[in-house]
Amino acid sequence: MDLFENKDKESGKVRSGDFRQPLATRMRPQSLNEFKGQSHLVGEGKLLQRMIISGVIGSMILHGPPSSGKTTLAHVISQETEAVFEVINAVLDGLKELRAVVARAEYRKKASGTGTILFIDEIHRWNRSQQDALLPHLESGILTLIGATTENPFYSLVSPLLSRCQIFELHSLSREDLSEVLDDALTDSEKGLGYLNIKLATEAKEHLAEYAGGDVRNALNALEVAALTTPRNQNGEIHISIEVAKQSIQKRNVRYDGTGDEHYHYASAFIKSMRGSDVDASLYWMMAMLEGGEDPAFIFRRMLIFASEDVGMADPYAITVVNSAHEAFLKTGMPEGFYFLAHCSIFLALCAKSNSTKALFKVQEHIIKNGVDDVPAYLRDKTASKIESEYLGRDNASEGYQYPHDFPGNWVDQRYLPEKLHNMQWYEAGSEGREAILKKRIAEIKKKKNN
Repeated sequence: MDLFENKDKESGKVRSGDFRQPLATRMRPQSLNEFKGQSHLVGEGKLLQRMIISGVIGSMILHGPPSSGKTTLAHVISQETEAVFEVINAVLDGLKELRAVVARAEYRKKASGTGTILFIDEIHRWNRSQQDALLPHLESGILTLIGATTENPFYSLVSPLLSRCQIFELHSLSREDLSEVLDDALTDSEKGLGYLNIKLATEAKEHLAEYAGGDVRNALNALEVAALTTPRNQNGEIHISIEVAKQSIQKRNVRYDGTGDEHYHYASAFIKSMRGSDVDASLYWMMAMLEGGEDPAFIFRRMLIFASEDVGMADPYAITVVNSAHEAFLKTGMPEGFYFLAHCSIFLALCAKSNSTKALFKVQEHIIKNGVDDVPAYLRDKTASKIESEYLGRDNASEGYQYPHDFPGNWVDQRYLPEKLHNMQWYEAGSEGREAILKKRIAEIKKKKNN
């Protein structure tokens, strides 16, 4: 008798595989037919599917959220090709391990003509010099690279490496994909839980697939916990009800990485929802970030910028509201602090909008292109002009300045821009909110100038 044979005590069925490993590890697909999801990449006739079937694998970067199948897809490729598969983890390994892989690949190429595929997990963890070290070996054909990353490769990987690789983006698995994965695990007696005679209620399966948030590992881990902690009934069956499923995966998995792409996508959705005056969407994306572990200080910073960039002169007091809410949040903390975050999000979404503060960037563009003209003499500093007149013999031209408060309405027709720019206008007042009052004021000033 094999001491390492796996036999279920109840059914007496013999099972293969190391059952000390988690279910998610045991159920890892061994072929393309077993692979679930990513039909846009490995569906019938798709490029990656054709590459795998033909065995002609070029260097590639697999980019996607955690547990979307990057490592699994690399494993499938290793099973489907005749090349030797080498693995490096960028978190643990460096150039020493890369040199060892290259040495083996060169020997293998000379001895038998066999190619080598190098899989680098978390490749974005390598710095520029480490990534550059790959280039000559990809160029010579000694190695074919498959890199996996949760970060946007166009931000995290060097351009020369990207130019030598195909980029494939993986998506989170859908609820339908996860349901299929759960079904496979329940029916597979060799690697899965088929030997346990499990009856999974439909609503329980839907709950696991929904709350896993596109994460295969999360769904399978929850199923395994439910199966191994639920006693058999009199008929030897394990019934997993919706109540058991809820206990096995109590918190919905929110796909959010505070430093990755999702961080920027969620923040962008939040800002654009407020800009579009959609209160509910603003609250939704803000809470998605908070549930994913985002620092509230980041959200307050974004709202502070929004108060000036997108609300601006339509309600100049928006900045005061955000600042006050942030101060109240710091004094109060969570969970009461949610009120101050909601207060700001709702207020900003419903505020009248104006982006007229962007006038500053129009001025910046003009100055960068044309430079800065001299300050008109009568606008110069009076004290400095007096010193110049006394010691350098110049006229104190600043005395020509007309003080607006000495005139009716505290206004006098006086040019403040350099002479050749006197007709320039960069600021365009909006007609929403409080800015409508400012627009009226500008119209009145122009009318006085023309009289």
